[in-house]
Amino acid sequence: MNIGDKVRLLRAKEQGVVSRFLSDTMIEIEIEDGFRIPVMRSELVSVSPLESERLLKTNTYAPQKTVAPSAPAILSNQGIYLAFVPVNDREYTLHLINNTDWEFAYALGEESAAPGGGVQFRGLHSGLLKPKSQQKMNDLYAHAQFEDWPTFVVQGLWFRAGKSSLRPPLIKRFKARATTFFKQKTTLPVLNQPGFQTQLDEDTNVPGKPGAGSSQQQAASATSAQSRMTTIRPDELKAEMLKPKSGPMGVSIERPTSVVDLHIEELLPSGPGNRTSADLLKLQLDTFERSLENAIASGMSDVTFIHGIGSGALRSELHRRLGHHPNVKFFEDAQKQKFGYGATKVTIK
Repeated sequence: MNIGDKVRLLRAKEQGVVSRFLSDTMIEIEIEDGFRIPVMRSELVSVSPLESERLLKTNTYAPQKTVAPSAPAILSNQGIYLAFVPVNDREYTLHLINNTDWEFAYALGEESAAPGGGVQFRGLHSGLLKPKSQQKMNDLYAHAQFEDWPTFVVQGLWFRAGKSSLRPPLIKRFKARATTFFKQKTTLPVLNQPGFQTQLDEDTNVPGKPGAGSSQQQAASATSAQSRMTTIRPDELKAEMLKPKSGPMGVSIERPTSVVDLHIEELLPSGPGNRTSADLLKLQLDTFERSLENAIASGMSDVTFIHGIGSGALRSELHRRLGHHPNVKFFEDAQKQKFGYGATKVTIK
């Protein structure tokens, strides 16, 4: 008897799946609606595949739940999520959700600190997620050990039958941060259960554009790049390679100040002009992203962003992005005596 085997009780009507072994004589099984109960090994009997097909509710334990798209003419290109579903007040189960109209071939693993230094990788699961489906993993993650949770690594390839633009592979790392993780409880797509989620593919397409539009942009970009490549002549390329270098190699990086003020009056001294609120927010976020990446690239240990209080929308968005950034060690409210409650200090790895 192994984890994942379908079993039933000898003296009761319950049927379920083995979730873990508690001792030599006790086994925990997951029954309908996700409830887990301890049962003596002697009280369980394995269910044969034929019996399972005829007696068990296949929708309850199927690793994938598929929902037919309601509007096939409008394709959903985004919606790959890592989701954590509370089993009780102490443990969470991990799910990978595909809420797109693409098939998603994936590999999921964990990165953690190796005993002798460095990083070690542990593969957890691999498979194919059909459109509008999800996969539940076997591992349980304890709330009490939240700070020790690993960095989750998801690698994936996209496929859709018929004509479509080529999509680049998805490779994402996610490290749960307490400051943002527990603020994201919501009803999970496909599962329709409460839980915590993070979207892995939110920045792979152009924001605000539907799926087909972003594919067209990718195709146009690829065509433009190809046209630029075909205009290079071999003799010109050889001459460029033999040309002596007149200056130091590398890319010049503008090192930001240790404190970056994101107030509009600081970014636009002449006034906002005819810019909308959305335009101004985009300017603040672009300045934040550019300053953070330059701080990381130039080797700074920390940088402080002044975002003000206001409605809290800018602060929430900055914290959400910082919580997903692989090069951010941690972030916190900056010194209140100096900045009040309107600044965030970011410590870089």
